[in-house]
Amino acid sequence: MADVKNPKVLATPVNIIVGSHVWVEDPDEAWIDGQVTKITGKDAQIQTTNGKTVTEKLSKIYPKDLEAPPGGVDDMTKLSYLHEPGVLQNLKARYELNEIYTYTGNILIAINPFQRLPHIYDSHMMQQYKGAPFGELSPHVFAVADVAYRAMINELKSNSILVSGESGAGKTETTKMLMRYLAFLGGRVATEGRTVEQQVLESNPVLEAFGNAKTVRNNNSSRFGKFVEIQFDKHGRISGAAIRTYLLERSRVCQVSDPERNYHCFYLLCAAPAEEVEKYKLGKPQSYHYLNQSHCYELVGVSDAHDYLATRRAMDIVGISEKEQEAIFRVVAAILHLGNIVFAKGKEVDSSVPKDDQAKFHLNTTAELLMCDVKALEDALCKRVMVTPEEVIKRSLDPQSATVSRDGLAKTLYSRLFDWLVDKINNSIGQDPNSNFLIGVLDIYGFESFKANSFEQFCINFTNEKLQQHFNQHVFKMEQEEYTKEKINWSYIEFVDNQDVLDLIEKKPGGIVALLDEACMFPKSTHETFANKLYQTFKNHKRFIKPKLSRTDFTIAHYAGDVLYQSDQFLDKNKDYVVPEHQDLLGVSKCPFVAGLFPPLPEETSKSSKFSSIGSRFKLQLQQLMETLNSTEPHYIRCVKPNNQLKPAIFENQNIMQQLRCGGVLEAIRISMAGYPTRKPFFEFINRFGLLCSEALEGNYDEKAACQKILEKAGLEGFQVGLTKIFLRAGQMAELDARRAEVLSSAAKTIQRRIRTHISRRRFLAVRKASVDIQSICRGVLACKLYQNMRRQAAALKIQKHIKRHQARVAYQKLHISALVLQTGLRAMAARREFRSMNLNKNATLLQAWWLCRRAVVYYKKLTRSCIVTQTRRRGRVARRELRKLKMAARETGALKEAKDKLEKNVEELTWRLQLEKRLRTDLEEAKAQEVMKLQNTMQEMQKIIEETNALLAKERETAKKAIEEAPPVIQEKEVLVEDTKKVESLTEEVESLKASLETEKLRADEAEGKYKELQESSEEKRKKLEETEKKVQQLADSMRGLEEKLANIESENKVLRQQAVSIAPNKFLSGRSRSILQRGSESGHLEARAAIPDLHSPSLNLREPAEVEEKPQKSLNEKQQENQELLIRCIAQHLGFAGNRPIAACIIYKCLLQWRSFEVERTSVFDRIIQTIGNAIETQDNNDILAYWLSNASTLLLLLQRTLKASGAAGMTPQRRRSSSATLFGRMTQFPWSATSGVDSLRQVEAKYPALLFKQQLTAYVEKIYGMIRDNLKKEISPLLGLCIQAPRTSRASLVKGASRSVANTAGQQALIAHWQGIVKSLGNFLNTLKANYVPPFLVRKVFTQIFSFINVQLFNSLLLRRDCCSFSNGEYVKAGLAELEHWCYKATDEYAGSAWDELKHIRQAIGFLVIHQKPKKTLDEISHDLCPVLSIQQLYRISTMYWDDKYGTHSVSPDVIANMRVLMTEDSNNAVSNSFLLDDDSSIPFSVDDISKSMEQIDIADIEPPPLIRENIGFSFLLPRSD
Repeated sequence: MADVKNPKVLATPVNIIVGSHVWVEDPDEAWIDGQVTKITGKDAQIQTTNGKTVTEKLSKIYPKDLEAPPGGVDDMTKLSYLHEPGVLQNLKARYELNEIYTYTGNILIAINPFQRLPHIYDSHMMQQYKGAPFGELSPHVFAVADVAYRAMINELKSNSILVSGESGAGKTETTKMLMRYLAFLGGRVATEGRTVEQQVLESNPVLEAFGNAKTVRNNNSSRFGKFVEIQFDKHGRISGAAIRTYLLERSRVCQVSDPERNYHCFYLLCAAPAEEVEKYKLGKPQSYHYLNQSHCYELVGVSDAHDYLATRRAMDIVGISEKEQEAIFRVVAAILHLGNIVFAKGKEVDSSVPKDDQAKFHLNTTAELLMCDVKALEDALCKRVMVTPEEVIKRSLDPQSATVSRDGLAKTLYSRLFDWLVDKINNSIGQDPNSNFLIGVLDIYGFESFKANSFEQFCINFTNEKLQQHFNQHVFKMEQEEYTKEKINWSYIEFVDNQDVLDLIEKKPGGIVALLDEACMFPKSTHETFANKLYQTFKNHKRFIKPKLSRTDFTIAHYAGDVLYQSDQFLDKNKDYVVPEHQDLLGVSKCPFVAGLFPPLPEETSKSSKFSSIGSRFKLQLQQLMETLNSTEPHYIRCVKPNNQLKPAIFENQNIMQQLRCGGVLEAIRISMAGYPTRKPFFEFINRFGLLCSEALEGNYDEKAACQKILEKAGLEGFQVGLTKIFLRAGQMAELDARRAEVLSSAAKTIQRRIRTHISRRRFLAVRKASVDIQSICRGVLACKLYQNMRRQAAALKIQKHIKRHQARVAYQKLHISALVLQTGLRAMAARREFRSMNLNKNATLLQAWWLCRRAVVYYKKLTRSCIVTQTRRRGRVARRELRKLKMAARETGALKEAKDKLEKNVEELTWRLQLEKRLRTDLEEAKAQEVMKLQNTMQEMQKIIEETNALLAKERETAKKAIEEAPPVIQEKEVLVEDTKKVESLTEEVESLKASLETEKLRADEAEGKYKELQESSEEKRKKLEETEKKVQQLADSMRGLEEKLANIESENKVLRQQAVSIAPNKFLSGRSRSILQRGSESGHLEARAAIPDLHSPSLNLREPAEVEEKPQKSLNEKQQENQELLIRCIAQHLGFAGNRPIAACIIYKCLLQWRSFEVERTSVFDRIIQTIGNAIETQDNNDILAYWLSNASTLLLLLQRTLKASGAAGMTPQRRRSSSATLFGRMTQFPWSATSGVDSLRQVEAKYPALLFKQQLTAYVEKIYGMIRDNLKKEISPLLGLCIQAPRTSRASLVKGASRSVANTAGQQALIAHWQGIVKSLGNFLNTLKANYVPPFLVRKVFTQIFSFINVQLFNSLLLRRDCCSFSNGEYVKAGLAELEHWCYKATDEYAGSAWDELKHIRQAIGFLVIHQKPKKTLDEISHDLCPVLSIQQLYRISTMYWDDKYGTHSVSPDVIANMRVLMTEDSNNAVSNSFLLDDDSSIPFSVDDISKSMEQIDIADIEPPPLIRENIGFSFLLPRSD
């Protein structure tokens, strides 16, 4: 074996060239990626991604895999480059996607997410991992537990799971999940209703209070190792549990380093309630020597008083009585007081006594708390008894020795108290001494390296070195198993071990522990002498280093790094004497609890003091732990704390790397590096490196041979070719990648050359075309210029012609105008002469006209004056006549005013009535009609009054006119005439005002009438609404009456069942299963009564005992009827077939029961025998044809019973509650017309007694049972095919990637895939044919296939989300093709039988649709969640997006922004939702009720059913023969 001092993974020479992407060490980020820009000798210059330029040696840089999946790999052994930066980057990439689990071989690395992820721990997830092969599904703690459990069951050997990691890494939560899953697999044995997991977890607060303490890095660090044993019986069921503790840090009781604390229990007791503190005479922690060695007394954010009460409650839960609790804390208080006993020199030589009164007080208090004698306690501390052959010598101890004796007593007392607590907890949990196997879960402190490291860190790191050796051996064993499995040669592989470190520490007689014990045995030894002894002994040991600046410190090169130890307190902390005086003192304590901690020792061990050291005891316990682990098959889980802030989404690289070193993960990688760190399956290797030897891939080739040719052509040596994988040495992957890069570079250059040639030719053609175009243009320009000149010449000729023509025309026009002017002048002169003559004639005519007009005006004025005088006299006579008329009309004015007032009142009353009508808004039509009639009468009266008034006025006017005409003219008194005229005018004005008022009133009346019409319209609308409301109320009333009828029926039926149940002892003929069936029917709404139902398969289903039959021979059926029943049972036991689409057996049974009036009798056995016959027929659950036959018969018979039976009325029912409608269990259906005949004239409803009602319940249960059996049979048949359909064959996928060169293999792969899907389609088709052949109701067929397709959806979708290799582009194409086969089957099956089955595949359809779409990075979250995948939850979308990989085109998944938005939404949902599971749950419930069956099935005519030959000739069954008209 080769030893390596460097704790990091060994660097290996790889091909690093300029341009290579590499990893380089960084002080802040641990490792950072960059690109090599320059290589000088053995140094390389690297441009990092953060913009810096660094120079590093080639041996310290590592290649980066550019083809690594962006989401990382689930098993780091799949990494192309297995080194520190590759591991760190892979863990970081997965952690950013909330993938907290990662494998390294069979080692699980768990990174604490510091947030709730309930969806990965629910029962659905446990069901998925149950029995799944390791590595097939995503990494998970359940997978490790499942492997351990399966190994225990299959190999009959105990297993252990080692959970390690520093505090805060999630060890406790991981242990909890392991126990949960083991309880899920192995059932449970619970105590008082508590599971084993709960019992173990309930003990944690007690163990933490007495076994945990604050250290430099953690406030609640376990200072002991805990091994939880889950015990199993021979059947693999949990039978018990136990907690084994190892390696308690005893020295902490007496020595504490600053700023650490002692065990929590001391501080909890000091913070207890005042009466407790006073009872134990305690004070503040600062006043006790065992606590004040450190200045840390309180923890930030932790209340010791609250934790004290919580610890007391936890003690109550685990079964520690109040008396025992008091004794426990009395011992804890005694240890504190014991530490304050200080010694001084006594009177005698080398003697010691309590130093002062304070020391004596603590001595007395200690004795009081331990209930022992004070003097005996002082002697036990200050004196020793030496037994010699001659005599017993009693000698005194000096103060220093007495102090050592005091501390030894304190450590022994605390250690035994802790052991007692562990035993008590184990007794509470319940161990199984006869357990065959166990699975142990080890939770122990991790590697520690502080600034100041003392004896405690030495022991802890010694433990971790031991565990690391065990871990290394396991890893190497796994490597060997992998090599053996693949049948490769591994005999020359060197294994790096840490045995030299273990020899340095524990070897006898020259190990550090042995030298420490030797130094402790000599009183004069000091830490200086001990250190010098170490320097002399190990000066040449490569693992032991002597610091240059210290004379007492030493350094050990552990597997996780160098640790500097300070030896100052090594001797004091290691001393642990077994003192007989202490045993004798506390063994006779008056406190039974204290005395029980110190049972009597064997005689030979009690004679004298015997030296014992902490180191030796620690070494012994560690050896026992290793023996336990070596006797089991180990499994490893390494828990990692991603940051010290304990917050989610923070990944500290340096912190992670340190934990990976301390956890041994990098050590495991180093072991892998020593062998074959790179392992690639053949098809992956060919996909990546096939281009290095393309001739090996021609035609049909063997993958193994092709890989061999590729490696041979590359010139590699030392590789191994296994059965399914290629094994490469460290560095060979980089060399292959370099060769591949060269080939790709050459190909790229060839492509570039071709493209450049193409571009140059295309540019030349473009230039040539451009020159031709330029020439054409130039020639065109010249032609244009020539054409322009010719046009100009032609234009000049035309211009000259037109100018000459214009000049001639102008000359002609001038001559013409001159002639016209001359003619105009002559004609004007003649016109002026004529005008003057006409003007003279006009003036003479005007003068004549004015004169004639003046003469006529004078004559007119004279005539006018004469007319006025005549008119004045006439008007006087008319005025006097009018005066008399007005005087007569004045008498009628009062009546007119009264009419007006009455009209106003009527209008006001009308307005008031309208307002009242608005306020009330009543629906009473009669009141409205009365009001309308009143208003109409009022309007008619008002109209009559107005008409009478108008008639009266007209009459008066006529009378006045006659009077004026008859009156003599009186014109002597003109003043009277004037006064009468004024009165007439005033009266006229008054009349006009009255008319205006009348018009106003008319307008008001019209407005009132309009408002009335509007009110009438609104009333009409309200009336319509009222009618609709009344209709709804009527419907509700009808529904209520229907419900009352159904309630009455159910109560009637329940009454019958209760009365019958009271009269018959149920325990004689009912089983628990029957009661549960009836209870299930009651919960589903079929029956409210809690009556019991007989067992479906019980042979004794009769409602009476055989003895009762003998004692009571007088029954409802005579012997002939019993013979008929026997014949009926024998008949239906045969396959009677179908008449049309009607099952003969169901129709025959129904006709017989109805004819024999079996539904109406109180006691009968025919129902039980029918049920027993059906039960016997379906015992063969795998015969779908028989199941379908009886499902058809049972459902048909159930429908007939439902339409016939009603519950008989009970004695105490009121008449109002008795209805004539259906009153059976199935009375909730709508009424059907009864037209069928069954040996009677018409099908009638009968009142069913208790046996009939019980028969319907049993028949209902059998319909549901047969349906479930048929559904489950089909599920079992297609389940194996579904496992093959979710993932495309590898050959098909690989050939698809390589293209047409493997078309034959591609075709074979597609045929293999289609064969799986066609197998499912064939199963579905055969199943459908079976159901159709037995005339199963289409409703039930639709329900079966709907649930089957839902099952397919759940299985495919869950497998897709749990297996990353299924979330690829090509696999999506294959599954899409398979789903098309199912869609085609649904189309052929038609909606009558397939129904909505295709819609049940919505989850897998949308998931596959997402996998096969292109340009995923361009899709937004809104498009994905609303358009592409509206059914999928955000957790499911996130899972698919992060697991997706494109093995065909190399494209990426959705953009990082979309991933970030999904993570934000998931965080918000996790705060609101109880569970965020991304898995689907299979629904195995019964998806229908009997009402659904009855509503979906058509009416059955059973009148023409021919009886079978067995009973056709029997006279007792003559009623079955069809009647002829």
